[in-house]
Amino acid sequence: MTKDVLIRIVGLQSLGEADGQEPIELVIGGEYYYQNGSHYLRYEEKVEGFNEKTINYIKISPKGVEVRKKGLINVHMVFEKEKKNVTYYATPFGNIEMGISAARVHLQEGIDHLNAKVDYALEMNGEYVADCFLTIEAQSKDAGHFEI
Repeated sequence: MTKDVLIRIVGLQSLGEADGQEPIELVIGGEYYYQNGSHYLRYEEKVEGFNEKTINYIKISPKGVEVRKKGLINVHMVFEKEKKNVTYYATPFGNIEMGISAARVHLQEGIDHLNAKVDYALEMNGEYVADCFLTIEAQSKDAGHFEI
């Protein structure tokens, strides 16, 4: 895969109600590199109403997925199969304690693309909130249409 990539991130929280659930989706240009058996993605995002950017780093390896945000929003989320990880999600509006228990982590690699899927339970401030699904896809910008 080339350094310049398109990244697609889709997240969905399942609160047990089938109606009204809309996935959150982001498609953005970013950077890719591979080092020591792990895939790395980096991209910047802006939150509406704020000037400061958040730099996002995603590490995908056979052990799991890590998402780091630095800037306006700060967090280090670790998704490891059958393991609970606790972190603090720092926003301009305050901090939230998050518990992440991944039930499934799946990785599919190709020459010009990468696909990771995570199913996890989310807790906030010690309380169960929802079952969540996260998909992270990346492909070389010059690979043509986005494979979904």
